[in-house]
Amino acid sequence: MSAQPDLPLRPMTLGELVDAAMTVLRARALPLLVTAGVLAAVEQALLLPLRAAASASPPLYGPARENFGSWWVLVAAGFATEGFIICVLGALASAIAGPALIGRSVRGRELWRRVRPLPTFLAACVFGVLCGASAFAGFVAWIFVYGLFGLVSAVLVIDRSGLFARAAGLAVRGGMRAAWTRLAAYVTWLAVRVVLGAGWVAVFAWVADGEPGWQAWLTPVAWALGNTVAYAALGCVDAVLLLETRIRTEGLDIAVSRARSRGDDPAAALVWAP
Repeated sequence: MSAQPDLPLRPMTLGELVDAAMTVLRARALPLLVTAGVLAAVEQALLLPLRAAASASPPLYGPARENFGSWWVLVAAGFATEGFIICVLGALASAIAGPALIGRSVRGRELWRRVRPLPTFLAACVFGVLCGASAFAGFVAWIFVYGLFGLVSAVLVIDRSGLFARAAGLAVRGGMRAAWTRLAAYVTWLAVRVVLGAGWVAVFAWVADGEPGWQAWLTPVAWALGNTVAYAALGCVDAVLLLETRIRTEGLDIAVSRARSRGDDPAAALVWAP
């Protein structure tokens, strides 16, 4: 029997929101981390030829002067793949967090049905392309794309309507609180990813006095492991952030409480009615 995440039915501080997201991750670690691990491994495999073309060397895969153009393509591709993966994991986490808010749990096939695989895949593809294109055009554009549209998978699974317009509408409320929260979470987990993906590999290479042959294959493995945890965590942040934003700005907590007092199904309150 899977653990049931306990999500507060009230507005949260930033720290409480992050704690709630980690509660979702801990409660349903198996599906979240396995999905994140598979996607992170595929990502590393897809990036290998681009790294070779750009002469990007481990562990940080920084630019080579003679191949800066190819390296920039590599960077854009990395932002595209991570955007896709975080979007997919946001959908999976939302399928867990939505029912958890009203005291319910979902298991097995029901969980994957709630994810809505085909619409989620299409939305993740669009979001990934937007992230990659905006990163290629300049990181200022990426900041707005990631912050404004990143809740799309949570909208798809919990709100079940609106998609990108709805995600952007939620992100800009309250002085763009949701957008800045997403970006803060991304930067925080980026630091963790760098430490897990490159930090200890770089230390080992320094101790070995050079660039040992194992660095070429161990570094992608290390990055995949670091990304596995980070992507799952960021997906959980998206799920909890959408619910908290709706509680803060739409009175979702009041709607759920009223449904319970009338004897209605509180799950109906989760679905957004334009």
